[in-house]
Amino acid sequence: MLVKKISIVLLLLTLSVSCAKQSTTYVPNAPTPTAGQPRNSVDVVKVKALPVEIKRNQSTEAIVEIKIDSGYHVNANPPTFAYLKATEIELVPMQGISVNFVVYPDPITKRFAFEEKPLAVYEGTTTIKVNLKADQAAQVGSQNLSGKLRVQACDDQVCYAPGTLAVSIPLSIK
Repeated sequence: MLVKKISIVLLLLTLSVSCAKQSTTYVPNAPTPTAGQPRNSVDVVKVKALPVEIKRNQSTEAIVEIKIDSGYHVNANPPTFAYLKATEIELVPMQGISVNFVVYPDPITKRFAFEEKPLAVYEGTTTIKVNLKADQAAQVGSQNLSGKLRVQACDDQVCYAPGTLAVSIPLSIK
């Protein structure tokens, strides 16, 4: 009797595992991924910071350049709606170097089929300006101020998984 119950339990477990492996989730109107389609936002967005020279006890502006592939956009900062993922830069504090403020570029407003209201976005090449201050404790010489850029890229029909890109601002402290 016990052997029969164990056999039935094993049979049921085997069936449930094989059914679970075969199940798929159907999402109506979901785009079918193609070979050239990005898997997430970092596939279509690149970031580069220009070198900066700064003297101790002074401030200067660092330029962080964002290049978005043609046919894609990222949400502006601030985004049109609170639920949208804004493009955002975050820099890691460094001894003697502080971030006074960040200036995000003026967005373009664009209509998309999936939204009634035009959205504030960035396309093509755009720049974020970061105002840096070096105090007396800043170490003279070459250093890198590191951080990350968070983005969510979209095309005209779908948004891709948000991503984070590493940012490194080359500093020459005098």
